[in-house]
Amino acid sequence: MLARKNLIVLNCVVSMISRRFNHKIGILGAPLSRGQRKEGVRIGPDALRKSGLLTALQTGGCNLKDYGNLKFEDEPKDEPFRTVKMPRTVGKANEKLSRVVSKVKADGRICVILGGDHSLAIGSISGDAAFHSNLCVVWVDAHADINTPSTTASGNLHGQPVSFLIKELKTEIPAVPGFSWLEPCLSAKDIVYIGLREVDPGEKDIIKKLGIKFFSTMDVNHMGIEKVMEMTNDYLYSRVKKPIHLSFDIDGFDPILAPATGTPVEGGLTYDQGIFVASEIHKTGLLSAIDLVEVNPSLGKTKEEVTSTVNAGRDVILKALGYLEK
Repeated sequence: MLARKNLIVLNCVVSMISRRFNHKIGILGAPLSRGQRKEGVRIGPDALRKSGLLTALQTGGCNLKDYGNLKFEDEPKDEPFRTVKMPRTVGKANEKLSRVVSKVKADGRICVILGGDHSLAIGSISGDAAFHSNLCVVWVDAHADINTPSTTASGNLHGQPVSFLIKELKTEIPAVPGFSWLEPCLSAKDIVYIGLREVDPGEKDIIKKLGIKFFSTMDVNHMGIEKVMEMTNDYLYSRVKKPIHLSFDIDGFDPILAPATGTPVEGGLTYDQGIFVASEIHKTGLLSAIDLVEVNPSLGKTKEEVTSTVNAGRDVILKALGYLEK
């Protein structure tokens, strides 16, 4: 009953502001799970859809097209490459995702990618960049996800997507099976991290060497999220208007708010901080695509934990698109 009332309230809020926004939006499910070990992340896209996301957008009057969920299959005999796990499966899935994201962009739509683990950013960002050569990225996450195949301790590809996308790291990425199609599409100056708080030693070295802009949660709490977004705006897209790809890992939030995820880290963003990031990006009018990743309903200990996690992700998407007035 409470969930029904919440959805009614959400729809009422959307209706109040529907006259101000009429985006063309494409929803794309990417239930990729092989970038890590926890299978439940496959059901993240469906959980987000069932949260009232599509209903809210439709009530808001946007031009919405649901492209459905992509189907990913395991590649046979997908042996590790060095320490990198499931490279052929993850590589092929991202190649498929990249093509479809480019199609959504060619249709003139903001692309909303529902994950799935964060290795999908290889495909979503490369597909977006194929349409926008001057793309920039705001990456909200507890983790930097910039390990290379040489620095990764786990071998999980959801901890490596940024390294595959950065041009300056091209010589550090060997010929990983499954990724022959991929060409790096971002410069180190094209990305800003927000919410970092668990970064591996090798990642710290890369970030320092390349001078990548980042804000830890300590920075957010010290300076205030308003100042962080002002600095992000000045650094990335205020002087030269660039399309923005928002890649939002649900573990960017504190586990109190979003516990149903694979690698939660204490001390994360509050609800208001995460929503403010989405709001400020919406205000620019430059949003090109959103990844909302690592929602794993199977890891919630209670129904309330699952609902809290899923709804936080839903609200980030709605706020970034201008369909949530909070």
